[in-house]
Amino acid sequence: MAANAPATAPLLEARGLHFAYGTAAPVVCGASLRLERGALGALIGSNGSGKSTLIRLLVGILTASRGEVLLDGVPLERVPRRERAQRLAYVPQSTAMTFPFTALEVVLTGRTPYAAGIQFESPHDRARSRAALEAVGAEHLADRRMTELSGGERQLVMVARALAQDPAALLLDEPAAALDLKHRAALIRLLRDLRDREGLGALVVTHDLELLDPAFDRVYAMRCGTITAEGSPGEVLQDGVLQAVYDDRHVRARRVEGRTFVWSES
Repeated sequence: MAANAPATAPLLEARGLHFAYGTAAPVVCGASLRLERGALGALIGSNGSGKSTLIRLLVGILTASRGEVLLDGVPLERVPRRERAQRLAYVPQSTAMTFPFTALEVVLTGRTPYAAGIQFESPHDRARSRAALEAVGAEHLADRRMTELSGGERQLVMVARALAQDPAALLLDEPAAALDLKHRAALIRLLRDLRDREGLGALVVTHDLELLDPAFDRVYAMRCGTITAEGSPGEVLQDGVLQAVYDDRHVRARRVEGRTFVWSES
């Protein structure tokens, strides 16, 4: 927990965030959300609704023109960079790999926030990095060059890198976009298990609505740069809510044996 953090503060909170790229129209307009400790949240919405920008604001890659982000109740800009890097881990949609680093070398960079000055990784760092690769089912890729891996394999490595940081909050921007069905389901199970065993909080940008129920605790629906609906999967994954979020009157959602199925009628 960050120094001087209020005991009742959420793990991560956005309050009335606004952001625009240059002189373009605002991408995020008054967005607010709370990610509680040990909660698994999903951020959904149509393409261009501002989800990726909001994730970057939450992790501190971008800075809002108005509003604030709080980590453990403390404004993000007041949290020392090393502590911020230890507590927040981010997985982007895709990562370009030009240099032929091995998967293990990439995952080891997730241990950088714990290094004391300029030093080589410790045996603990290497063990933690190998454990992270194993957790995502990618231990067999440890000595493979990133330039030789498929998009899905690279994404698994980047998730492992984030896990190697031992964060309190994990923010993932469409982490399953390049993954096959098996690995998408395995990733959700991993996040659920980390939540249950270690109290990890996670916010996941996703279009895989059928994977949300019953694994996720909270769903945040974004439209035109702001959060327009939030609640449990059962509360948000409903016809009326999703039709408004996606601006599509053909969207349908049905709950069957504890799971919600979503589709758009032709």
